[in-house]
Amino acid sequence: MSVMFLLILASLVVAIGFLLAFLWAVKSGQFDDRHTPKWRILTDEKKPKTDNDQKKDIIKEN
Repeated sequence: MSVMFLLILASLVVAIGFLLAFLWAVKSGQFDDRHTPKWRILTDEKKPKTDNDQKKDIIKEN
């Protein structure tokens, strides 16, 4: 019977810990921007030029 009380107490401690972490995340603004992440995957970022691309540009110019 004492093991059951220990498990219940441990589960309550873990649940309260998750609740506190969630409240901290909400208070610190982790969930403020809900619109940008869903559109970010659709926008294409420009690929930075590598050394090979710059060499190809130089060869094309000559």
